[in-house]
Amino acid sequence: MTTEMEKREQSDLLAVVTARFALSVTIPDTFFNAEAKNIAEACWAMARRFHQGGRLLAFGNGAWATDAQHVAVEFVHPVIVGKRALPALALTNDSATMSGLMTGDDATNSFARQLRIVARPQDIALGYSPDGQCNNVRSALTTAREMGLLTLGLVGGDGGSIQQSQLDFCFVVPSCDPLAIQETHETLYHVLWELVHIYFENEGLLQ
Repeated sequence: MTTEMEKREQSDLLAVVTARFALSVTIPDTFFNAEAKNIAEACWAMARRFHQGGRLLAFGNGAWATDAQHVAVEFVHPVIVGKRALPALALTNDSATMSGLMTGDDATNSFARQLRIVARPQDIALGYSPDGQCNNVRSALTTAREMGLLTLGLVGGDGGSIQQSQLDFCFVVPSCDPLAIQETHETLYHVLWELVHIYFENEGLLQ
């Protein structure tokens, strides 16, 4: 027989799950309704860069480093049969390089230093930050812009200093919940992947 305490615990758990589902639905819905036009424009710009021989260079910290790796895999190894592989690289993949660049007093420029060596003007820089305040991501995106790369920021919160960095595109998920931000980012870069291929496979649209 279920006790009153067990009933309260079940009720509390149900409330937590309900609140989490609500965040997972309402935040992406708000974001994509607001950003649909900008997303389409970003995909067209990305497809043009790939058409010109560019590559996607992605980077982020912590859990968002795995998103950089994830989006790179999506482009290099498409999960949908028949889709063209496109060149992409996560700057977070090489732990030896990253740990070397993070030593000393110049950790803020860890990603920027990689871009100065490997990036080309026709490339695409995609930086992730949960609150828009990751200094090494902001520094890399600023360097990328100065080098002529297409720059995209995927951030959360109020966009932070990254939103103020005059990027080509900055997508701000309006939430302070890191799980909801990352879930929305994951959906966003899957949409970017899909729409880039639609544009890329219709080369007349890239003129």
